Amino acid sequence: MDTRRLILFVIFSFSIMLLWDAWQQQHAPAPVAQQEAMQTSPADKPQENGFKLSQGTRIAVKTDRYAAVIDTVGGDLRQLSLLEHKADDNSGPYELMSDASADKLYVAQTGLKGDGLPTHYVTFTAAETNYSLQEGQDTLEVRLTAPETNGVAVDKVYRFHRGQYLIDVQYEIKNNSDKAISPSVYYQIIHDNESNQGSKMMPTFTGGAYFTEADKYNKVKFDEMAKKDVSINAKDGWVGLVQHYFVSAWVPQSTAERKFYTTKLSEHDFSIGTILPVGEIAAGSSKMVDAKLFSGPQAQDDLAAAAPGLEYVVDYGILTVIAKPLMWLLTHIHELVKNWGIAIIVLTILIKAAFFKLSASGYRNMAHLREMAPKMQSLKDKFGDDKQKLQQAMMEMYRTEKINPMGGCLPILVQIPVFISLYWVLLGSVELRHAPFFGWIQDLSATDPYFVLPVLMGATMIIQTFLNPPPTDPIQAKVMKIMPVAFSIFFFFFPAGLVLYWLVNNILSIWQQWAINRMIHAEAVAKKGHGK
Repeated sequence: MDTRRLILFVIFSFSIMLLWDAWQQQHAPAPVAQQEAMQTSPADKPQENGFKLSQGTRIAVKTDRYAAVIDTVGGDLRQLSLLEHKADDNSGPYELMSDASADKLYVAQTGLKGDGLPTHYVTFTAAETNYSLQEGQDTLEVRLTAPETNGVAVDKVYRFHRGQYLIDVQYEIKNNSDKAISPSVYYQIIHDNESNQGSKMMPTFTGGAYFTEADKYNKVKFDEMAKKDVSINAKDGWVGLVQHYFVSAWVPQSTAERKFYTTKLSEHDFSIGTILPVGEIAAGSSKMVDAKLFSGPQAQDDLAAAAPGLEYVVDYGILTVIAKPLMWLLTHIHELVKNWGIAIIVLTILIKAAFFKLSASGYRNMAHLREMAPKMQSLKDKFGDDKQKLQQAMMEMYRTEKINPMGGCLPILVQIPVFISLYWVLLGSVELRHAPFFGWIQDLSATDPYFVLPVLMGATMIIQTFLNPPPTDPIQAKVMKIMPVAFSIFFFFFPAGLVLYWLVNNILSIWQQWAINRMIHAEAVAKKGHGK
């Protein structure tokens, strides 16, 4: 398979992936657990009687990684900025959660269900309105107190930790009444269905997600939530909100069985959460209910440490088995070279070296076809439009010269899964977000601002066409002249890191193909010189 066939094959592969993704979004069946689960009754999950997010006193929280705002209404986490990650436009820290705009809503809520217990509608009180993690302090505690009702006192406590994207959220329930209570606790995230959807050329997934040991990792689209509330019984697991590069997930620390649910709050706003029993609290006794909220970037080590299965939010698709080792290798290369762009170049060289012999067999076959181009043209001139005789003559020539016209296909087919896996790695890894290379490329996850890399890649493709056997079909020849330009424009919208990989790969391929062409040509000249 020559380069022109490779280009067409890659375009076809990407097209199939995009079509498959679009088909799944429209037609894919819901997970089995979702299809079979009983619908949760209104008494089993928190309900919204006309969605409205009230505001009370705002409590500012500052740690080494977060700038957060907690509202006394519900003790909700209403705003959350990641201080170590920049906004898309580099204007400041990345704002992950916010309730400032109706067009971009992202809030973490919790509540207790039971007679008089505080839901996310109840107003809490706090000792202060500003909390800050001090030098030498590893944990910052924010305590909120609910009004005592029916003899039950409840404190909601946030604990932020230095160097972590994991927040402890604890309820301290003191039953001062004269009878036992059996409350339930719920944790949910509210998000709109329009923000953080990527671009038209590079759409990304934003929606709900959950994980259980039985059903593993599943995503829930907002379109699915709009059609029908999801209700799933589970023995364990977490529930959260996934978007490109970032994730928030509620991880209950209880081993009690729970239900995952979604609720349509308004035309554009949805909640996804989990509810589980606290257990009986006898009169005069108390109980603490613990959960963790992971809210931050999709860094593999942090995800794996936070909860089982949370690392699956970095979704490389069906080629995860190849993509994960590639990301592991890329990460370790970066530890040595300290530059993600250079790490991509080194990884490309290593991949090229691994496939060197396999690629050489394909290029050698193409070089032989290049040497046979004059004979192929003469056959075409001889048989004209008689395609059957032309085909027979060409096959006879291949047999005589011991050339396999499809000899380059296998090496390319073997490498295609690696190419596609690396595509997903470079597209989905938060480590490359705002990672500089050098000069004008200050963000490998964004497009090249001056389109230098796509233009250079187009130039390498043009060079490759001159190294390949010339097409005998005039229409194909015209297509192959246009293809490098069209393909370069296509790559104008790709992340610079991905284009860098393709550019380096093309340069290495040109060098290898040129060397093999030269060697085969020398052999052909020597053959003629001996009169064979």
